[in-house]
Amino acid sequence: MTRPARLAVTAGEPAGIGPDLCLTLADRERETELVVIADADLMRERARVLELDVRIEPWEPDQPIPTGAGVLPVWSVASVATTRAGKLDPENAGYVLRTLEAAVEACQLSIVDGMVTAPVHKGVINEAGIRFSGHTEFLQEKTGASGVVMMLATEGLRVALATTHLPLRDVPDAITGSRLSRVLHILNDDLRKHFGIAQPRILVAGLNPHAGEGGHLGREEMDVIEPLLERLNSEGMNLIGPLPADTLFTPYNLEEADAVLAMYHDQGLPVLKHKGFGRAVNISLGLPIIRTSVDHGTALDLAATGQADAGSLHEAIQTAAHMVRQRERTRQERA
Repeated sequence: MTRPARLAVTAGEPAGIGPDLCLTLADRERETELVVIADADLMRERARVLELDVRIEPWEPDQPIPTGAGVLPVWSVASVATTRAGKLDPENAGYVLRTLEAAVEACQLSIVDGMVTAPVHKGVINEAGIRFSGHTEFLQEKTGASGVVMMLATEGLRVALATTHLPLRDVPDAITGSRLSRVLHILNDDLRKHFGIAQPRILVAGLNPHAGEGGHLGREEMDVIEPLLERLNSEGMNLIGPLPADTLFTPYNLEEADAVLAMYHDQGLPVLKHKGFGRAVNISLGLPIIRTSVDHGTALDLAATGQADAGSLHEAIQTAAHMVRQRERTRQERA
């Protein structure tokens, strides 16, 4: 790219650590242009409480992004309720979603190249009477994407999910050939497009213990997963599995893997977060825009204490910037 990547960063739940994390961006030397989408008054108040010498600089899309030590550009979206650190208020649920909508629109209009999200609190949004199961599903709806895949990444490991926020009892019924085919196509295509991997090698977990033990511990592997992997491999993908999840995540298996597909949320993410919590990144694949996020929640007990670790947010920004640059390289190669 002839200019730095430009990213919008949403500050997330105002009572949580999102505003604190965003304030740390004012003290970073930035190769990437960043603008925070949040209530400017909230950001000023949080900086005051944390005793940070940060100047909140209002920004509008038709303006250059201000730079300089201690300067934080903020595209202001007004909140509704007075915010108290650590105290959730359902009246601010709409504000949180408006910051996300502003970031999506900015991406769609090419005002920014991608978006990075600080954590939101799903419970308080639902308490406000708004159905919300997570960023991934929300962004799919707002962008009209036909399918979205959640992938978390840390050094040496990428884990994508076949199903995301489902009760465990609903997972087996959701493991269908059509779903897995869609997820694997998105995962394979975006590893190539956004990460420059020419022929991704993807390990696929089984659903049941011991990958079904030849049908004795469940038939999803034999009836659904194995036939699908055979078909997709015959079409040119490089898929290995279904593998027992208890031995899949060993150094020997992961040594040459580009990604792992886990069948459900808590099959794959505990391993990834054990390996890299605080340094991992949540990446939404399959969207027409680039979006990354932190690997943790709102941490209400740490809000406005100065103890929040901004490592994951900084990793998410670096990953999004890398994806922007790789997307541009891919476009140039296809031109």
